[in-house]
Amino acid sequence: MYAPERQQEILRLARDGGRVDVVSLAEEFQVTAETIRRDLKALDRAGLLRRVHGGAIPAGRLDFEPDLAERESTAADEKDRIARAALAELPAEGTLILDAGSTVARMAAAIPPDASLTVVTHSLPIAARLADHPGIQLHIVGGRVRHRTRAAVDAWALRAYGEIRADVAVVAANGFSVEHGLTTPDLAEAAVKRAALTAARRVVLLADSSKYAQEHFARFGALGDVDLLITDKGLTPEDAGDIERAGTEVVRA
Repeated sequence: MYAPERQQEILRLARDGGRVDVVSLAEEFQVTAETIRRDLKALDRAGLLRRVHGGAIPAGRLDFEPDLAERESTAADEKDRIARAALAELPAEGTLILDAGSTVARMAAAIPPDASLTVVTHSLPIAARLADHPGIQLHIVGGRVRHRTRAAVDAWALRAYGEIRADVAVVAANGFSVEHGLTTPDLAEAAVKRAALTAARRVVLLADSSKYAQEHFARFGALGDVDLLITDKGLTPEDAGDIERAGTEVVRA
């Protein structure tokens, strides 16, 4: 068996089983462990597998999207710091768009009960967290609700955002980079995010550092569309400098 044929079969086994290990593959193909490691290295370089200790796992697909509970439990400390830092960006007695996203939801939960704001959101969890704030005029954008994100999408949501102008939009992304901009796995969700960020005078992106340089299926804007990125200190000063040279202010909370 030639190396490309073996690598193709390794990739199939990884996708079918969720992971592969060097020892089993060496026995399967009757080759040395070093040969398998070279195969895994080649597949890793091609972005098809991700090497882990003793083997490899399938690389994340561009359309992979974790569910809400998984997102809320990931990088919890970093998201809390980002959310607290984002409170400084609330417009005094102004209008605020809150995008669907776990870090944005943490920020919404931290808004003081006596805050005086007009808030527009297409996120059901965020709307629920703000519904009992007496000083907030809450507007819920309607549409088809995606179960994975509990967010409204499609024509009704797009129409609503097309009819308003807000002081600040606080948005979320599954991936962000200077090269590929702002991305998320779902096209319908991307369309609403794009409408939300274009409906505001100022755009603030809340994203933990693990999302930097990640790329997903649906692009909804350039990083230059964002006025301020609030992230955590996992983003290196060098990467922060690249982002700021592209025109976006960076706060590392």
